[in-house]
Amino acid sequence: MKQILVIDDDKELCELLVEFLEPEGFSVETVHEPYQGLRRALSGEHGLLVLDVMLPSMTGFELLRNLRISSQVPVLMLTARGEDVDRIVGLEMGADDYLPKPFNPRELVARIQAIWRRSQPEEQQVLENQTQLKLDDITLEMGSRSVKQNDDTITLTAAEFSLLHELLKNAGQVMTREELTQKVLSRKLEIFDRSIDVHVSSLRKKLGHNIANRERIKTIRSVGYLYTLAHQDL
Repeated sequence: MKQILVIDDDKELCELLVEFLEPEGFSVETVHEPYQGLRRALSGEHGLLVLDVMLPSMTGFELLRNLRISSQVPVLMLTARGEDVDRIVGLEMGADDYLPKPFNPRELVARIQAIWRRSQPEEQQVLENQTQLKLDDITLEMGSRSVKQNDDTITLTAAEFSLLHELLKNAGQVMTREELTQKVLSRKLEIFDRSIDVHVSSLRKKLGHNIANRERIKTIRSVGYLYTLAHQDL
């Protein structure tokens, strides 16, 4: 059974999520109080966390910040519609994706299924039929969904891992923001959607902006991104 933890003080919404997710094969635990929610999120018993930004006594951002100290469990954040800043902050703090309220429950199910698929090592390995990618100082292992830079392990979220995989697999080629959003987040690029940009920024911080005197992940203005190759004419 696929275990999901929902942390939201809206009890009616939680009941609705259980109603929609359980027929899809998910076992859903709901928590309405953030401190208890953080304890349950840190238990390691769940494969995915749905987290509301607006919580009593501790915001979803604070909860996520504490969670990311020791856990990389995939997180889908629920934000208020129109609050673009909240979405960017959540992504910068390590959320994998977001969904603005109010939302269509079927859209939530689709987002959860997409995050779940890309966070499962066995399914991803079979899907890609490739167990390892090496480029420059980076080694990406599909089976364990782990990344090493030289001999150091780099901790990435599920979305960051999938993004790096796409960039390395297509190194030397420009990938549009539309392509990356579809491949990494399994959805269409929305108007004013900064998700991929924020995940790229996070990768740059974790891997280093430059490699061998060249820009590692280059921004192609108004198009997308490119993982550069040595001696590539840009």
